[in-house]
Amino acid sequence: MRFSVNGAEHQAQPRPGQCLRTLLRDTAHFEVKKGCDAGDCGACSVLVDDTPVHSCIYPAQRVENRSVTTASGLGTPDDLHPMQQSFIDNFGFQCGFCTAGMVVTASTLRPDDLADLPRKMKGNLCRCTGYRAIRAAISQGLADGNRTPADSNTNPADSTPVSATGSVGQSVNPPAARRVVTGTEPYTFDVAVPGMTYLRVLGSPVPHARIASIDVSAAERVEGVALILTHENVSGRRFSTARHEHREDDPDDTLILDPVVRFVGQRVAAVVADTAAAAEHACRLIEVTYEELPAVFDPEEARQPGAPRIHPERTALDRVNHADRNTIADFHHGFGGDVDDALARSAVTVSGSWSTARVSHAQLETHGSIGLLDDDGRLVIRTSSQVPFLVRDELAHLLDLDVDRIRVFTARVGGGFGGKQELLTEDLVALAVLRTGRPCGYEMSRTDEMTRTTYRHPFRVAVDLGADTDGRLTALKIDVLSDTGAYGNHAIGVMFHACAESISVYNCPVKRVDAEVVYTNNPPSGAFRGYGLGQVIFAVESALDELAISLDIDPFELRRRNAVADGDPLLITHPEPEPDLVYGSYGLDQCLDLAQSALDRGNGTAPPPGPHWRVGEGMALAAIATMAPRGHISRVRIGVDAEGDYHVGIGTSEFGNGTTTVHTQIAATALDTTPDRIRLSHGDTDAADYDTGAFASAGITVAGKALHAACISLREKLIGAAAEVVGDEPDRVVLTPDGAMAGERLISFRELIDAVDDESRVDDRIVATGVENGDLRSIAFNVHAFRVAVNTETGAVEILQSVQSADAGTVMNPQQCIGQVEGGVAQAIGSSLYEEIVLDGHGVPLTPVFRNYRVPQMADIPTTEVYFAETSDDLGPFGAKSMSESPYNPVAPALANAIRRAIGVRPHELPMSRDRVWRLMQD
Repeated sequence: MRFSVNGAEHQAQPRPGQCLRTLLRDTAHFEVKKGCDAGDCGACSVLVDDTPVHSCIYPAQRVENRSVTTASGLGTPDDLHPMQQSFIDNFGFQCGFCTAGMVVTASTLRPDDLADLPRKMKGNLCRCTGYRAIRAAISQGLADGNRTPADSNTNPADSTPVSATGSVGQSVNPPAARRVVTGTEPYTFDVAVPGMTYLRVLGSPVPHARIASIDVSAAERVEGVALILTHENVSGRRFSTARHEHREDDPDDTLILDPVVRFVGQRVAAVVADTAAAAEHACRLIEVTYEELPAVFDPEEARQPGAPRIHPERTALDRVNHADRNTIADFHHGFGGDVDDALARSAVTVSGSWSTARVSHAQLETHGSIGLLDDDGRLVIRTSSQVPFLVRDELAHLLDLDVDRIRVFTARVGGGFGGKQELLTEDLVALAVLRTGRPCGYEMSRTDEMTRTTYRHPFRVAVDLGADTDGRLTALKIDVLSDTGAYGNHAIGVMFHACAESISVYNCPVKRVDAEVVYTNNPPSGAFRGYGLGQVIFAVESALDELAISLDIDPFELRRRNAVADGDPLLITHPEPEPDLVYGSYGLDQCLDLAQSALDRGNGTAPPPGPHWRVGEGMALAAIATMAPRGHISRVRIGVDAEGDYHVGIGTSEFGNGTTTVHTQIAATALDTTPDRIRLSHGDTDAADYDTGAFASAGITVAGKALHAACISLREKLIGAAAEVVGDEPDRVVLTPDGAMAGERLISFRELIDAVDDESRVDDRIVATGVENGDLRSIAFNVHAFRVAVNTETGAVEILQSVQSADAGTVMNPQQCIGQVEGGVAQAIGSSLYEEIVLDGHGVPLTPVFRNYRVPQMADIPTTEVYFAETSDDLGPFGAKSMSESPYNPVAPALANAIRRAIGVRPHELPMSRDRVWRLMQD
């Protein structure tokens, strides 16, 4: 059949049942993304005869004799459509995976559609931004639509309209902005690999069983099958899918393919074939006999005597404390005396138990990897990961290879939120490449993502508070039970971190924490934004609000009386603070004032009319360390060539965290140059010396600090060389984008390169390195406040005002940082009101697709007012703190507290869906 794409004629014969998305990608139109393949997310949106459609559910046969327009057909990086330019101007993306489809749909709107914008855009999801910037981009784009792209974009450098210099503290657009909005910035699978095979996985249909036999003979006969992997022909070396700087942080309880399955969906076998269809067909032909074992799904039951044991052979040497009662780790400590006695002597007490649900990361790019052998026979893995160096090192461990025989790198990553701090696809892809010698790709489906990866840990948290009549805490008792599911990836770290800053942010003479994390036969939990803090903060801040109500004390004032002041010891369960956690700056007092003032001012939004709407206000605070404990390492390279271009090799992946932008700003500022002179290579084990990874909000506080150190070292070399050339003092030399100025003379970079010593010159560049080991951590604060209306007839919650104040230190890129806060708030509103991975009681997920897992749409997320405390941190580069995870943490309790004050009943369970809120009012 014939059809056109972006004005070019095509001729193709679609496969039976083929959708338009795969047909377009078969012809290298990689701007058409895969987010769901079910018509739910809109990442694949294209125009068919100027009408927007979800190409993943649009039959390819229907485009015969029709015209298809993709994001790259709307405009090019050098000649943007007004809507694309507006998305850049308004910072309307973060990871950018949704952006090509979002722009396509928005390009069809008219100005009179703005009044109904959430409905018009309901088919396009964004997980990163919180939608405010997208609404602004669409509004401006429609206003500018009467101009031609050429009128709006005479200069490609206009992609940084907010800032011409690109220095720290200014709102600089991402270096990839023009490629992102046109869909031409490559993500993991946006590449054609000749001869690539496809890997598919057979999952377990039962929650706990021993594989008695596995017959692959019928599968092997399928045409195109190149390899079948089972537990019988892969390594028996145990590991954890979780990745940390110290691999001993997680239990060695996982095999690549295990003869015992412990959750529904666990990998049983993998098939590698010439086509995805052949691999999937062969998976269905594998015959497996299972000897089912007793299973346990309730974490409380799992730790009781007589419960089915899930990993009975694991010991403390595997980092599993009590396999006999399914307990990976436990924590029972306190200080200040007997907490029960202190509670009994308190003038007022509050007690309660709170629970949080499983939540999917729901990033739009699913997990996936492509592997191949390079010309030197090295294993190369292109992967969607937050931790390429840690993946490389664990692959070397699993495959008995030297690390220098493996290269792992990331293209742009389509969202992570902690979910890509795992090794979930790379091991199978590596094995396939090494066994067959051919390239191999394994891209998870959305159902794989929602059933076979990891979730946020569900917690049960019991809190007992004691206070005097002035509201000052006298006793704090916390009991935590975490369900890690079938495997212990991140179980230990999440449990300990959950009970850290959530407790230490408050002064209290007597504290006690009892915490345990247990195995069940539920799907595994893992790293998720906030890394456990949000679960415990939900309970603690809810209990504190109940204390404020019982004492009739303003909730902001109650926090002021009890929260740590600048310099107070940050005590968890010992009378001594953590030695590496210090106050690099302190902004909690400002955050409380900013949020309270904004709430007092209001925003003019009235509740819906009618007597069945009740209004309430609520707030909560959160604290978080600015990096992970026990070391987070980055080693950065930088060099300048004779043209004055600076080449940076840095290990951090870009997945919407904005590190490529801020790192460019750091280098441009430290070296007195412009952003266009910075050539950044990121997320590649060949391009940088080392980086622990993009997690624990370390992109600025670790990698950014190492980059700053490298830049300062290089700056000193350049100035020293210039001073030597002219025989002047270094303090009389000034760097410029074109060289070094000494008085009236400009010394070119060519002269500077020739003047330095041999040790400072590599490949005709002056080079330097910078290192950050994460020896000291600072602390950041966030305060959130809501005003809500609750419908007493339906339980629906409408957010009237949303405010967050943030202690971010020096705000490196204001618009980008605002976007990080807004995105964290939006994700937290989702897990507070809508999102839940529902299991059937036997470990089977009932929400395996976006259609029945409620990722918030544009209509669900209000605009959040964002305010920054005026602080500068002693530890961060240019005084900055991290601000990727922390905005998420205070949102759920602030929302719960507002609902409580509206309806008079305390929510204890997340999500606070309207059916649950309605039932609260009935009880």
